[in-house]
Amino acid sequence: MIELKTEAEIAKMRAAGRLVGGILEELRPMVRAGVNLLDIERRTRDLIEAGGGVSCYWDYAPSFGNGPFRNVICLSLNDAVLHGLPHDVTLRDGDLLSLDLAVSLNGWVGDSAISVIAGTPRDEDVRLVRATEEALAAGIEAAKPGGRLGDVSAAIAAVAESYDYTPSGEFGGHGVGRTMHESPSVPNIGRAGRGYPLRPGLTIAVEPWFAAGTSRIVYDPDGWTIRSADGSRTAHSEHTIAITPDGAQVLTAP
Repeated sequence: MIELKTEAEIAKMRAAGRLVGGILEELRPMVRAGVNLLDIERRTRDLIEAGGGVSCYWDYAPSFGNGPFRNVICLSLNDAVLHGLPHDVTLRDGDLLSLDLAVSLNGWVGDSAISVIAGTPRDEDVRLVRATEEALAAGIEAAKPGGRLGDVSAAIAAVAESYDYTPSGEFGGHGVGRTMHESPSVPNIGRAGRGYPLRPGLTIAVEPWFAAGTSRIVYDPDGWTIRSADGSRTAHSEHTIAITPDGAQVLTAP
């Protein structure tokens, strides 16, 4: 079931989104050589608690994954792109880390992700991160009332292809509202003019992720962490947005 939100409900989602966006911006400077991923996990827990929120990941138990998720943020390193567990790993100069955070505040959810390079960036990693950010912006720009979800998907795929990346049809965006994952799904590939109508009140997460060398994925033995099948580096960008009569509004801006 797809639930269209009222203006008052979108305002509550915007409060949750601001919390998520603010936390990610506080975490961004922690992505540097010598910082342990568990330190980022602990800092995230403190920031969520200080903001009055509740992690959407803690106890999350979908059909994939080995048991309930027991962390509050997904930290995906280098060739890992989604659902990365915050293991006891210390960042090295040049590492590429994706941080994906979903928090509930007063019963409404914000969901966002950023990719950050620790220290000295490789040109190819800068390009990869930029591609996901541009694809995110293009997807949001395409999310106009009266359009279709396929417009968003096609805009994301077009940016990927302009960079010679092959987008994947797995694990794209999704509806957001009272819970982290709602209908409809928002794939990163699709055909313009197709799919669910973009109506005012629709709230979705737009989340392009690309791997430098492949669209295929593999899972770690932990059952959660998803990596590029060829070991190439990955990046991930995401915002929660609301469709309004005037166009898309980003709810997770810091």
